[in-house]
Amino acid sequence: HALSPAIDRNAIVDRIMQKQAYPAGGFVPEGFFGHNPKLAPDAYKPDEAKKMLADAGYPNGFNLTIHGPNDRFLNDGRVLQAVGGMFSRIGVQTKVEAMPLTAFLGPASHPNYAYSMILLGWNTNTGEASSTIRGLVATVDRDKGMGPSNRGRYSNPAVDALIAKAMSTIDATNREAMLREIADVAIGKDQAILPLYYEVTVWAMRRDLAYAARSDQ
Repeated sequence: HALSPAIDRNAIVDRIMQKQAYPAGGFVPEGFFGHNPKLAPDAYKPDEAKKMLADAGYPNGFNLTIHGPNDRFLNDGRVLQAVGGMFSRIGVQTKVEAMPLTAFLGPASHPNYAYSMILLGWNTNTGEASSTIRGLVATVDRDKGMGPSNRGRYSNPAVDALIAKAMSTIDATNREAMLREIADVAIGKDQAILPLYYEVTVWAMRRDLAYAARSDQ
């Protein structure tokens, strides 16, 4: 919980992403089914982050290594370095290991999970939050296809029960309410992941061409 307010999301968006992104607070942005409007991006409050560390018994911080790719997402290596620097400024001495995606994914996908913290992105290609939730925060169960990208091994039985119920609910209003509740618990309360930003996709066009842009790029 102390790490999230240590991240200056606006600075990342403005300086690294050149405003081709906007700060994130939940699984999916506004306009996607399941978006939770209550989950605003955490504000940058480094002094509060330091106090939270001290209250948790880490007045002098601790050592941390963050791993991530440097050739998969826009500016991913630079974002990784920036977040590492922000953590170090609150006393969490952070080492950054950026590498090609092919080298990163093997250890990141190992059942025993070789990394302490990672940077990754997620593409919600269904246009709604359930696939994102099932992939990132459902308890890992390969037989049921749950949690295939839950690399932090987050596991909350209450969240699993809500996911199962949402996936079997046909009524859209009720299903969306459940997806929002899952976000409240998994991100708002448990902080299973720390959302950074939603990337803006840019297309270059010509007047004599017509193209229907897709949100999954």
